[in-house]
Amino acid sequence: MSIKLEDYEAFLQETAPVVRDVLEGTFHEAARIMSPAGLEDYMDGARSLCNLGRGSDLVVTYLQEIPQVVKECGEDIIPDILTAAMKLSSMTSGEVISLLFSSLPSAARNLGDAELLRGYLTFIHQLASTAARGLRPMLNHIDELLSKLTLSGLRRWANFGAQAYRRDFANLTSYFNLESADSRAMLQKERRGVLLGKVQRKLNFYLRALWGRDFFLRPSGADYTDFRPYIEHRILHLPDAVDDIGTDGEKLSGLELFRATAAHMAAHMCYTSSPISAEQLSPAQMFFIGLLEDARIEYKAVNDFPGLKRLWSAVLKVAGDETPEHPTMSVLEHVALMLLDDSVTSDDVELNRFVANFHSEIEQRQDDNQFSWHMGLELFNLFSGRKAVPSLRILERIRIPYRDDNRYVWEFEEFDWNAGSEYVPASQRQVRKTVSVMEMANEVDCELAGDDAQEIWTCATEMRPYEDDLTDNTKSFNQMWGKEPVSAPFHYPEWDYQIQLHRPDWATVYERRQPKGDPAEIDHILSEYKPVAHRIKQIIDLLTPEGVQRVRGLEDGDEIDINAAVDAMISLRMGEQPNPRITMRNVVKSRDLSVVVLMDLSESTNEAMAGSDKSVLQLTREAATLVSTAINGIGDPFALHGFASDGRHDVQYYRFKDFNQHFDDEAKARLSGMKGGLSTRMGAALRHAGHHLLKQPERRKLILLVTDGEPADIDERDPQHLRHDTKKAVEELYGTGVLTYCLTLDPHADGYVKRIFGANNYTIIDHVDRLPEKLPTLFASLTS
Repeated sequence: MSIKLEDYEAFLQETAPVVRDVLEGTFHEAARIMSPAGLEDYMDGARSLCNLGRGSDLVVTYLQEIPQVVKECGEDIIPDILTAAMKLSSMTSGEVISLLFSSLPSAARNLGDAELLRGYLTFIHQLASTAARGLRPMLNHIDELLSKLTLSGLRRWANFGAQAYRRDFANLTSYFNLESADSRAMLQKERRGVLLGKVQRKLNFYLRALWGRDFFLRPSGADYTDFRPYIEHRILHLPDAVDDIGTDGEKLSGLELFRATAAHMAAHMCYTSSPISAEQLSPAQMFFIGLLEDARIEYKAVNDFPGLKRLWSAVLKVAGDETPEHPTMSVLEHVALMLLDDSVTSDDVELNRFVANFHSEIEQRQDDNQFSWHMGLELFNLFSGRKAVPSLRILERIRIPYRDDNRYVWEFEEFDWNAGSEYVPASQRQVRKTVSVMEMANEVDCELAGDDAQEIWTCATEMRPYEDDLTDNTKSFNQMWGKEPVSAPFHYPEWDYQIQLHRPDWATVYERRQPKGDPAEIDHILSEYKPVAHRIKQIIDLLTPEGVQRVRGLEDGDEIDINAAVDAMISLRMGEQPNPRITMRNVVKSRDLSVVVLMDLSESTNEAMAGSDKSVLQLTREAATLVSTAINGIGDPFALHGFASDGRHDVQYYRFKDFNQHFDDEAKARLSGMKGGLSTRMGAALRHAGHHLLKQPERRKLILLVTDGEPADIDERDPQHLRHDTKKAVEELYGTGVLTYCLTLDPHADGYVKRIFGANNYTIIDHVDRLPEKLPTLFASLTS
């Protein structure tokens, strides 16, 4: 793509002649510096400024100055400059914005980094909102200010003036014009020793003279306590300014500190051939290994350039001028000096022995960073054995100002979805196959593999043993040795309320079968609750669909209602106004509803409820029996399901009766064998119940949840997490047309059940003995 001046002919025709003249002079220079994309941003910015209607001077200044800014900081800064100008346009005049453009080349030269220049633009916008009158005088002196102050120092200097003279406009202008004594005093206070922008060229030549190659240096804002130089994308990020260090008797200038820092970081790049793996290392161990890696690369650099030893030793000797926060830090700083200079010793015998081992082996292993790994862990174990390893916060504040944070030497494991099964989504991890009898007999690897095996094989037919006198061949192997089959895994997301996102494939649901019980127990329940049976019969009679009905008294029906028509003719003959509703329609009265009764079968259901001699599980079984009798009599398709959970990887879902199954002895036997255990991961169970319910053709769908407590599980410590996930599951089901209603036996449920299910979608049963008779009545009220 090529951008030409002719492409903007329409724009040039609309602008003032002076803008056209300037553009013709600067366009070719801009085209030489910028890429086509950057040139397009540059020209589009000029057009936007013209549309701003703040005069031609603003546009002319922009066209003249921006190429110089791009030369210093790159063309990616152009959109940020335009955004800053548009923000200022509603806060100040076009002259101030023009002055900002005029000051940008000087700011770019002094700051020397695009990120710092973006910070400068942000600072200008903030100052415009607090002390707009100070912008013009400050911009007139920005070259002097940035030649003495870092961006952080400039911000502190400006904020002092904005707060001190926010109501005194005359003194505010004097302060920002560098005329007042306060202004000069604050300027001197915030002034740093040596700015990187002043010595950057010297440092480049210094490194080129040592290693015969170019290094890229960039200033970084170092106005916070824990700043450390760093190497990123092969660029050396040094502090934007440093002060002289040491006392008057033994002092090191800021320029020497910059040289020590740049040389150390360049040594990392020149003498590091491969990264060190950070796998299974604690941050403290990484710190000690990094300390030895610093010593290794400095040893190699000193071999090539002996003068560096004197430079780094001088910094190490004068850096610790204050008492450290932890006594170990003084020892580690002295160890760093001992590793650099073999003539320095300590009063600690073990440390002397350790350093001696380092110097005896470094010559042979100077190119092996695994040597740093082993020696670093040895030093860590030495201090750990003494219980003298300080916290990571204290370790990272070691007083060796010329060393970087060592991120360049480490290799961290990247997150790769295709690296192994641990990164594959759970729904794709397990392979399930249906195989023939011969494949099963010949290829089974482990008969005792569990449900978490990588492959699960099932046989298409039942395998039976050979006939002999000792074997009952009427039973299959599964019946003799096996267990109830487990379904393929179902994977569902789970809502994380802290980050407001779903965790994909987070919960795994398995459909399992509980052992069968005696169906006669269900018949006994029906006999025990004979008084309730009459009420259930009334519910059945009330809700049973009545088939075809005639709806009379309609104005626009399907056919004439003869009786109503005759009455209307009589009214006409008598001179009265006739009733116009003389038609009727035949309407099919049918129920269009499917229901899942979902029962919480966690461990707490085995406990007896206060005020009752029965357990929650018994009451739940009785309630399920009675509501099943009622729904079965009405004719609505329904299912009886239950759930419990053993962590997010094993949410157990039980199907006692399905939609297409009669409420017969098979279903009653499953219901009779119902047992409680484990925990309550409610959100995953609701989503799986909705999965079955959404397959039903009925228009209205209802999940009737019976529980005795709030959502909880063994692997989730935050009590709010599963509550929010259940609430999200209820909302998701409602969005698909499934209503969830909760019947809870927890007397303390007021604190959470309303927030989860909504104000009108729950009932708290105060007297648990009334659950069996309450549930059919509740179902009737919900579906009538």
